[in-house]
Amino acid sequence: MIWSTYSLLVKRVAPFPTSSVAIFCLASGLLSLACHAVFEPRYLPALADAPYLVLVGLGPMGGAFYLWDIAMKSGDPRALGTLAYTTPLLSTLLVAASGEGALTAAALVGGGLIMSGAVIGTR
Repeated sequence: MIWSTYSLLVKRVAPFPTSSVAIFCLASGLLSLACHAVFEPRYLPALADAPYLVLVGLGPMGGAFYLWDIAMKSGDPRALGTLAYTTPLLSTLLVAASGEGALTAAALVGGGLIMSGAVIGTR
C-alpha cells in the first residue's frame, strides 16, 4: 500500500530529486528493523553476510527503487504498473530456464492470468 501510494502521488507533490529515494529507503529500513525487533524472533545475521546484504541493498533493490522513481516521474503510471506485473512471470521463466525449476501447469496458468491482466490493464 505504501509503495503504490508513493507511486500515485509522486507526480502530485512538489518535484524532488531522485536521489531522495535513498533517504526514503533508509527510513523504510529503519522502520523495518524496528518492526523486526518488536514483532519477530531475534535474528542477527553473521558478519560474513554483511557484504551480501549491502550488495543486495545497493544493487537490485536500490537500483529498482531509483529507476522506479525516474519512471514514475517521466512515464505513464498505468503502463508502468502493467509492466510491473510481468516481474513474477519473468522471474519464473528465468528460474525454469536456469534448470532450478520447472514450468508446471499451475505456473503456465498463472502466466496466462498475468498476461491477461496486462492486456486488460492496457485498455
